Amino acid sequence: MAIAELVSAEQYLHTSFEHDAEFVEGRIVERPLPTWEHSDIQGHLIEVLRPMGRKMGFYTVPEQRVRIRPNLVRIPDVCVVTEKPIVPTGGRIVTKPPYLCVEIHSPDDTTSETLEKVREYLAFGVEWVWVIDPLTRTGQIHSPSAVKTVDNGIFSTDRFKVDLSAAEL
Repeated sequence: MAIAELVSAEQYLHTSFEHDAEFVEGRIVERPLPTWEHSDIQGHLIEVLRPMGRKMGFYTVPEQRVRIRPNLVRIPDVCVVTEKPIVPTGGRIVTKPPYLCVEIHSPDDTTSETLEKVREYLAFGVEWVWVIDPLTRTGQIHSPSAVKTVDNGIFSTDRFKVDLSAAEL
């Protein structure tokens, strides 16, 4: 069995990947390659959330590195932040809790891995986390105080909602 070489956070932050990887406790963790449906939902969310968020002073970005702890960097599929990253990190990484993180399921994702990310985001101070199944357009809305099952395609926060049920994807 191969043993993964541990790297420092700084080594990770200064490394480029063809498909960006996450950083978990010294390990570089590859993310599953997205399917067509995953990418289509991701693109739709960017198209809808970006103009909605701008009216509120938010920024919506895809696959942005979010440093949750010194040795933990996650990359949500879609991220809505209240301010741009500060200059010392070159604007390359978010270090304050986003308003919303979205995880879109890929066939290679496991439920336990996804729920671990949700717990990490909420513990970091993220207000809302959406977990979306791109095939059924169902999922969950997580907040610090509740989890809501979405079976009608409507994902929401306290400030906006996105209806995936009628979206032409």
